[in-house]
Amino acid sequence: MSRDEQSIRTQKEPTMAVQVTMYLHEDDQWQHRPLHLEMLRYLREENVYGAVTFHAVAGFMGRMSVKTARLVEAGGSLPVVVIFVDTDEHIQRVLPHLKEMAPHRLIVRENVVVEQGELD
Repeated sequence: MSRDEQSIRTQKEPTMAVQVTMYLHEDDQWQHRPLHLEMLRYLREENVYGAVTFHAVAGFMGRMSVKTARLVEAGGSLPVVVIFVDTDEHIQRVLPHLKEMAPHRLIVRENVVVEQGELD
């Protein structure tokens, strides 16, 4: 058997997962703490496979004007994005609490293919 044939046999098939993206404001709070950090804490406690938070340097939400980190008056209104990925079953379990934490924020759910790595 050639090396290419061995490589093909040992590669796992891509698996399906769900990725959730949540669009927040940097001044959003949950129980007097930054919402994005409380979400990460909750996702870690619930053993979600992976999560990350991005703090925007510029952006807008809805019909609002573009805010940038250079504007003095922007304080608290820059976007913060939380992205996490796991199996569909796990996402279904944690999503209701996250919706409660951010009831008026945009949440996007996508089916994705895990090309490399495992959700274990």
